Amino acid sequence: MLDVHRLRLLRELDRRGTLAAVARALSYSPSAISQQLAQLETEAGVRLLEHVGRGVRLTEQARILVGHTEAILERLELADAELAASLTEVTGTLRVASFQSILLALIPAALSRLAERHPRLRVEISQQEAEAAFAGLLARDFDVVLGEEYPGLPQPPMPGVQAEDLAHDELRLALPSRGPHSAVPNTLAELADTPWTLDPIGTTSGRWARTLCRTAGFDPDVRFESPDLLLQVHLVETGHAVAVLPDLLWTDRPHTLRLHRLPGRPHRRLFTGVRSGAADHPGVRAFRDSLRHGLDLAGNPLR
Repeated sequence: MLDVHRLRLLRELDRRGTLAAVARALSYSPSAISQQLAQLETEAGVRLLEHVGRGVRLTEQARILVGHTEAILERLELADAELAASLTEVTGTLRVASFQSILLALIPAALSRLAERHPRLRVEISQQEAEAAFAGLLARDFDVVLGEEYPGLPQPPMPGVQAEDLAHDELRLALPSRGPHSAVPNTLAELADTPWTLDPIGTTSGRWARTLCRTAGFDPDVRFESPDLLLQVHLVETGHAVAVLPDLLWTDRPHTLRLHRLPGRPHRRLFTGVRSGAADHPGVRAFRDSLRHGLDLAGNPLR
């Protein structure tokens, strides 16, 4: 009989490429991963790994197992969801990974609703970048992940993940309300010599904002680079920079900066992701419903 845990390790090796990467993601040692996969080879009765240089690669037989592993894991998720749905109360622990703007704008209202309607459901929240969050979802570190997709940078389909749209969030130019950087430009190119605050270049949002400026004919003068949107807001409000900020930030807080539409009215797509087969789990359904309720409380400003 093939061990499901070892099959999951094989799938992670197929996804991540190296034993070291699997070990880092799952908090094992590389030698422990190797031992588990060696036992899986014994169970399967076929060779699963080939040594290539200092690394390994999956054999054709291993890839056959990986294909079946996706179906096995989805079936187990369906069974878990059906068991949970058979109970009269939503219980257990739901582990959520999200990014900052969702945490600020929607999570508090969602948690309040869950506490009122499902007091025995424990929700644990972790702020994570999307790539790490979805890796953690497939590794079972998280049960729900909040994701975002920027214009022109589509997210490729993720095997093993079921996504559901949440909202479309307009991105706007943010200017100080007064001072030397407060003048509304006729074109984005007029801000070529203006200080900017942007997300780090290694993030999807940071790459998108820089591409936006380059498409307008200039490289932004990035004086402040931070993933902290509240810091970016503060720098704009105090007159030190301009930025591109999402509407979601303003669903529950006032601001003193000036917001202006960008050409083409770009929007980012917000969505939730769960493991395939887990969409009907009562905890997942309750959390997704509570997020939508948070949007409704804010007047559902996101289209």
